[in-house]
Amino acid sequence: MIRFRRGWRQGLPGKLDLLTARQDGQFSLAFQPIVESLNGSLCAFEALMRWHHPIRGFISPSIFIPVAESSGLIALFGEWALRDACQQAASWPWAAQVSVNISAAHVRSPGFPSTVATALAISGLAPARLELEITESVRLDASDEIVGVLDELRSFGVRVILDDFGAGWSSLDVLRRFRFDGLKIDRCLVSDLPSNPRAVAIVRAIIRLAGELGICVTAEGVEDISQLQIVRDLGCERLQGFLVGKPGPEAVAPSRHLWLISA
Repeated sequence: MIRFRRGWRQGLPGKLDLLTARQDGQFSLAFQPIVESLNGSLCAFEALMRWHHPIRGFISPSIFIPVAESSGLIALFGEWALRDACQQAASWPWAAQVSVNISAAHVRSPGFPSTVATALAISGLAPARLELEITESVRLDASDEIVGVLDELRSFGVRVILDDFGAGWSSLDVLRRFRFDGLKIDRCLVSDLPSNPRAVAIVRAIIRLAGELGICVTAEGVEDISQLQIVRDLGCERLQGFLVGKPGPEAVAPSRHLWLISA
């Protein structure tokens, strides 16, 4: 447990703490692999923001991300993560995609596509290798402005992913009005597999719906062989979780031995 010294109200950092940490280089990215479910081949890495404080140690994203959102810094931090992720991915020895989380503030900003275009141009990363993940929990609406921003992003060749599907404010209208390239089934559903028949039914329905819409599906939070086997049997194309590989400071391709022993 992190013990916070005085100066952080109720054990939480403030806006100035986050700005100071960003200026001092305390934030970094970790990369978690995403693989094809049928053969375990590497297809992408998700870039995850990490904060290592020189005194307080590792500070969970569940602590600092809400502070960044409430203080209006989330767009600034997200743009930094986008630029850094593109820069690192451009140097990888594989042509794997890199997935970067973006906030509701980004999606609602007409200027965000220009930010993405600049990050791609500076890094030299091919647009098709960039995935932008929009969390479903932000309760996206299907307004013309949001659909317009998403359409512009896809026009670059960038992939747009609906994250945490099944755990937040599911909106079929968003799926109706915008063609996402992929969606991620939230870990809260995957964690109940295969023992909970209701979770199995929901995951099966999500995968069938996505298939009808031509959307690639990733199962998040896969932590054991039984979960791997059932989501693969249900037709899920991609897998992510501790069984596949944990987030690390370097993008490292996972071993494919799991597919040899579980096929």
